[in-house]
Amino acid sequence: MNLKTFAGGLHPPDGKHYSAHCPIESCPLPDELIIPLSQHIGAPAAACVAVGDQVKKGQVIADAKGFVSVPIHASTSGEVIAVEPRLHPMGKALPAVVIRPDGEDCWDASLQGADPANLSVDELKDRIRAAGIVGMGGATFPTHVKLSPPEEKKIDTLIINGVECEPFLTADHRLMLEQSERLLDGIEILRKVLGIERTVIGIEANKPDAIEKLTQEGAARNIEVQALEVKYPQGAEKQLIDALTGRQVPSGTLPMEVGVVVQNVGTAAAVSDAIRHGHPLVERVATVTGPGVHAPKNLLIRIGTPLRHMVEQCGGLNGDPAKIIMGGPMMGQTQLSLDIPAIRGTSGLLIFRREDLPTRLEAGPCIRCGRCIGVCPIHLQPTTIAAYARLDMIDEAEGYHALDCIECGCCTYICPATLPLVQSIRHAKGGIMAKKRTI
Repeated sequence: MNLKTFAGGLHPPDGKHYSAHCPIESCPLPDELIIPLSQHIGAPAAACVAVGDQVKKGQVIADAKGFVSVPIHASTSGEVIAVEPRLHPMGKALPAVVIRPDGEDCWDASLQGADPANLSVDELKDRIRAAGIVGMGGATFPTHVKLSPPEEKKIDTLIINGVECEPFLTADHRLMLEQSERLLDGIEILRKVLGIERTVIGIEANKPDAIEKLTQEGAARNIEVQALEVKYPQGAEKQLIDALTGRQVPSGTLPMEVGVVVQNVGTAAAVSDAIRHGHPLVERVATVTGPGVHAPKNLLIRIGTPLRHMVEQCGGLNGDPAKIIMGGPMMGQTQLSLDIPAIRGTSGLLIFRREDLPTRLEAGPCIRCGRCIGVCPIHLQPTTIAAYARLDMIDEAEGYHALDCIECGCCTYICPATLPLVQSIRHAKGGIMAKKRTI
């Protein structure tokens, strides 16, 4: 198998054996859905419902505020019982609409699907935006924005990200195996919007069943499948583009600069639902896994489902949780509570017990081994940037391209001195952006 990859990166233990064999199961509705208004990059949506309103599944409950924004929809039918700040995955209380399901799960009758062949490019983009489609690999960038490059940026390649390089997560793997028709249909719609033909699905070699299935089914649609070396962060946009096309996205620019648009497999499937059935993004597949979960599963969850409810559908906790992570262990966000809701970017829930966590020694001085430089997929000097950050020398950190850091965690993972390199670099990036806002 001709495996492609990028320079740098590493291969941490992937932990995918917990759930890779588990078919997708539908998660029952919880007693209440907490639907945050901040679920995407860009301006948060603004609530357009009030306490006491009866809503239908798929009904708009918050309007988009700006071009880089999308509306938020009710994940089921029921009663709005609160419009108030609730604990958010970002770690603080943010505005949310709380719905008590009525058990009928009745769709909004105004939602209508269409044949994409009968829609113009602008109509397709409008429907994608109205459906609230965002990047479902975790970045949550509004999809209609990615599909609207400036005229001078000529796109010639669509890359579909089926890599799922984060350890423990298997939701995308199961989607490729079980819902390939939705995925391939969504790809054809995306190609029509972009006005291109060339499409490559990148999949890591640890998913041979998905590679075989999509290679066979994609051939008739002129969709190429490329196996990739198992390496983290193979699924990061710039690294994936490098591996599949050999093109280098310049510092400070977007993939469109090299004629490429990248979309996640879950995003493509959601596009198919939005166009064919008129269904907005109100549910997604998420992996609930880790040694702290009694029976790991891949669940089809409604947006707004409390994490605790997801764990209950997996047989509950397997011991006392010491760390709760939304997403994967490398780039996921540690959570304060299981009462936090899942959002559109929730690809997984990972729970560790204390005995599962390594004993981390106190950070020592940098020993100048260079391992962080060797694994950095952006080819930065993490230890130098981190040193400047600790000294609040923000201009110097910027000079070493701190803003290019994708916070993948490779440097922190590999550091023998256990230096918190990503945290330090994140501090530097915050200082740089704060300075730019004052200029």
